[in-house]
Amino acid sequence: MSLVSEEFPDVVPYRAEEITIPADVTPERVPTHIVDYSEAEQTDEQLFQEISKANVICIVYAVNNKKSIEKVSSSAARISIFSLVPLILVGNKSDLVEHSSMETILPIMNQYSEIETCVECSAKNLKNISELFYYAQKAVLHPTGPLYCPEKKDMKPLCVKALTRIFKVSDLDNDGNLNDNELNFFQRTCFNTPLEPQALEDVKNVVRKNLIDGVCDNGLTLKGFLFLHTLFIQRGRHETTWTVLRRFGYDDDLELNQDYLFPPLKIPPDCTTELNHNAYLFLQSVFDKHDKDRDCALSPEELRDLFDVFPYMPWGPDVNNTVCTNDQGWITYQGYLSQWTLTTYLDVQRCLEYLGYLGYSIIAEQESQAAGITVTRDKKIDLQKRQTQRSVFRCNVFGDIGSGKSGFLQAFLGRNLMRQKTIKEEHRSYYAINTTYVYGQEKYLLLHEVFPDFDYLSDADLACDIVCLVYDVSNPYSFEYCAKVFKQYFMDSKTPCMMVAAKSDLPEVKQMYGCSPLEFCRRHKMPPPQSFTCNAASAPNRDIYTKLTTMAMYPHVSQADLKSSTFWLRASVGATVFAVLGFAMYRVLLKTR
Repeated sequence: MSLVSEEFPDVVPYRAEEITIPADVTPERVPTHIVDYSEAEQTDEQLFQEISKANVICIVYAVNNKKSIEKVSSSAARISIFSLVPLILVGNKSDLVEHSSMETILPIMNQYSEIETCVECSAKNLKNISELFYYAQKAVLHPTGPLYCPEKKDMKPLCVKALTRIFKVSDLDNDGNLNDNELNFFQRTCFNTPLEPQALEDVKNVVRKNLIDGVCDNGLTLKGFLFLHTLFIQRGRHETTWTVLRRFGYDDDLELNQDYLFPPLKIPPDCTTELNHNAYLFLQSVFDKHDKDRDCALSPEELRDLFDVFPYMPWGPDVNNTVCTNDQGWITYQGYLSQWTLTTYLDVQRCLEYLGYLGYSIIAEQESQAAGITVTRDKKIDLQKRQTQRSVFRCNVFGDIGSGKSGFLQAFLGRNLMRQKTIKEEHRSYYAINTTYVYGQEKYLLLHEVFPDFDYLSDADLACDIVCLVYDVSNPYSFEYCAKVFKQYFMDSKTPCMMVAAKSDLPEVKQMYGCSPLEFCRRHKMPPPQSFTCNAASAPNRDIYTKLTTMAMYPHVSQADLKSSTFWLRASVGATVFAVLGFAMYRVLLKTR
């Protein structure tokens, strides 16, 4: 804090020594370092050096000296050129006059938005000295400038935007009102104490008296919520609004803090990231909150409403071709969870950011979004122990142009060839994710279509849990690409591979390669080629995806076991039953809400 004096010293020295007030004697519990500046003794360059280090500047004038008061405006003008830090006007020597200088000072305060307040005090009898430093600290910790426009007597747009997001995050049932339970949760979250029923009613009564639509169905509306914060600021209680903003992750510029959006999360090599049970419960509650028609899918309007608390729309049209949708093309409940699972696996920092926008750490009462992430153990340990606790498995799909890779991905989402033809090229996705069931356990299988440029395969193209090599049975040159990819990149690796004979509804032709696909698989101890087609009237068969997931889960299983029909039977038993029962139970739970 810098003090700029406009007083004229007699015996008192021009400048006082620097002073530090310890934190434990200040109301806000922060240390305050005071640096004095004298216009009579220091140059403009020295002034600039001082104020460049200041968090708040106090312009001190003598209330009994007309010339000193007149110089306040020029001092404020000079300082505002160098800095935008808050200014406090301090009228000292109030013990020498019986009148106030506020009438003269008020026009100056209105002229400069940087001026937070004016305090009249007396250094001789210590009148309002404590208040002076309180307001100085308050101007730094809880500035009015970012929140409120005095000329318009209303909150600034950025403040309204931030508080609107906070309201929507706190509106747990998405009915447009904060009921008593939601208000109490909000109160506990921000101020660590609930409101008594009478206090809640008093707050709503204040809003009712001032706004027609501030309270609806005995709940606080968005207009009422914003009105309350405007009232706090106008009455000098802007620390209340700042406490709310900072609890919900906002910094002094009313932007979400980077530390809030991206909490630290250590991910060792060969480990992956997944959502844990608490994060899935939270995301399910967010889905339920916005699925207003209870059809287990999010319409475009419902999806926009869900992401209204984001600064941008995070999901583009390609997401609808990455996860399951209903007949109208709307993302289903399962598709919604799948997309979150995909984001967590591929880009966990983006997932942390998204969870931050939704208020995960606040609503789930966790330290940060990182509490919703599970970092899996090293894959080498899984191989040694011959078991895994992972729930998400990545399958990279290789194949030459026109081999049927895209159809293979879309078929995993239940789309036959006819439905796939409606997908626009610009909305195409190179990922598909859905659930499969292995031994009754629900797992996510993530398919990634690798661009068929044989000479430019990156580490990301090769890093996966299982490799799927797709060739077109009707194209005699299609298998050669798969054979080359396998021999160059996967023949000596421990990553399991499966050969898929796509377009099996078409007449099969001899592959122009040194040996047949079946013989190739035998030589390299792979399961025989799996026939596959998505050219059918009904949804494509999902058995092949269960096999891929099983191989990814149990890479140590011998090829002899993989060829055994009983192994696949054991692996897929109950899959359909679990899927149907799980969805049915979810529908029942929705109806009982």
